[in-house]
Amino acid sequence: MREIWSSFAVILFLVGAAPASAQTPAAAAALAPTPDDRVLGKPDAPVTIVEYASLTCPHCRHFATEVLPKLKAKWIDTGKVRLILRDFPLDEPALRAAMVARCAPPARFYPFIDALFEQQEEWAAAKDYRAALERIAQFGGISKKQVESCLADKKIEDEVLASRLTATQKLGVDATPTFFVNGTRFDGAPTFEAFDEMLSRMAPKA
Repeated sequence: MREIWSSFAVILFLVGAAPASAQTPAAAAALAPTPDDRVLGKPDAPVTIVEYASLTCPHCRHFATEVLPKLKAKWIDTGKVRLILRDFPLDEPALRAAMVARCAPPARFYPFIDALFEQQEEWAAAKDYRAALERIAQFGGISKKQVESCLADKKIEDEVLASRLTATQKLGVDATPTFFVNGTRFDGAPTFEAFDEMLSRMAPKA
């Protein structure tokens, strides 16, 4: 498994981060929602936030635990904004965690993601991170057998790696978390105040 991740890392190094703008046709196509996306919020919300994140990234954890709950209460739960989380694994534990999350039923995806971020320090650096992932998954209703089957699924592995490769090649993503709001790359610190100000300008008035 580590050989697979190492090979993928070499590919990314050789490709490099493309200086694509989110306004180009290729970038717009890359950001367009797909049937495989997990959507948090109303599917037809007028504003879409696409987040590229790694489940082992401390900054992603901070956004998920400190910022997103406030955005959810004001913007997502009110039907004005939807969030699409896409995989950009920075290491092998993040890759495997993303694969397990993809095996969760769609309705349980974001609660499972929340659990992974909340317990990030417990599993991401664990000597046996797979066993730690299995324990968290079982609390989320995913059996050990399902986890093992998921981690052996080459199709899911390819989908997660392709998400990162597409983001790198077509959107110039090179760090996590990276956000795009209705196709515009979000720059600056991802605080609630910064998002709130931007969304106030972009969301339709009631």
